[in-house]
Amino acid sequence: MGYFLGIDGGGSKTACAVGDEREILGRGAAGTAKLSRVSPEDARATLRAAIEQACAAAGIKPSLLDRTCYGLSGGGNPQTAEAGRNLVRSLVGGVVEVVADMHIALEAAFPGDAGMVVIAGTGSIAYGRNDRGETARAGGWGPRVSDEGSGEWIGRAAVALALRAHDAGEATSFLPAIMNTWHLATYDDVVRYIASDPPPDFAALFPHVAEHAAGGDDLARGILLRAAAELAEISHIVLRRLWPQTQASAEVAMTGGVFHHSALIRDSFTDVIRARRPHLRVSLCEREPVEGALAVARRKARPSSIFG
Repeated sequence: MGYFLGIDGGGSKTACAVGDEREILGRGAAGTAKLSRVSPEDARATLRAAIEQACAAAGIKPSLLDRTCYGLSGGGNPQTAEAGRNLVRSLVGGVVEVVADMHIALEAAFPGDAGMVVIAGTGSIAYGRNDRGETARAGGWGPRVSDEGSGEWIGRAAVALALRAHDAGEATSFLPAIMNTWHLATYDDVVRYIASDPPPDFAALFPHVAEHAAGGDDLARGILLRAAAELAEISHIVLRRLWPQTQASAEVAMTGGVFHHSALIRDSFTDVIRARRPHLRVSLCEREPVEGALAVARRKARPSSIFG
């Protein structure tokens, strides 16, 4: 019997799942191991904690793993992939493969089948595969220039509106929420913190924006509706490339913390995208990306995969 490990290295957390050929045997989770956010030492410690937790739940040692698939943001970049591979190799046995996080999300939503996944977590991206096996992506180029509609994008938008309201002498509940989240005492502290290097965790502000929106705050609702529109826009880019006929039927899966924790974004995204593509089937993905990573590890371990 073989043992396999799937890892989803997100910007906010690291999720692991250990399984045999048929079922998941154990899960583990820890903070982020993203090397753009934490040091290699901290990333290794985080990965170790999540892996050991999953292996302990499965009743095996990490050294007994036959194959691991590590999905992470930027995993398509050779340098990022090699750095991630080296970290995991030092912690587990067997073969370690690194892929982009969009691959494991697509595998979780549409195992080996056609479809498009729209990820909105700390970052964002739209990625799809059609019936001919062609793939396309849009967005996901990092928080400085892209990641539209993501938790990071929403947090930045909230800070911008809070500072504008402060400049205008208008009362807003955003600024106190930002200060509480980041443990800051004054407006000047906020200004200094947003200019720090590395930058603050803007995605941590998303839950507060969602909470204010649910409470009827018009500014918060406006941010979330803009986020939904941005996510729909990058989705349309992929749809045009893979399913050029506007009447074509295709499946779209929403995944990531932003979609899972905001009904307003889910509903608005669905309405906007189906207004231009009425035959789309849009749903919230119930399977976590880490399950897609585990599926990739299992599939690559089969003898038939050697021949494609």
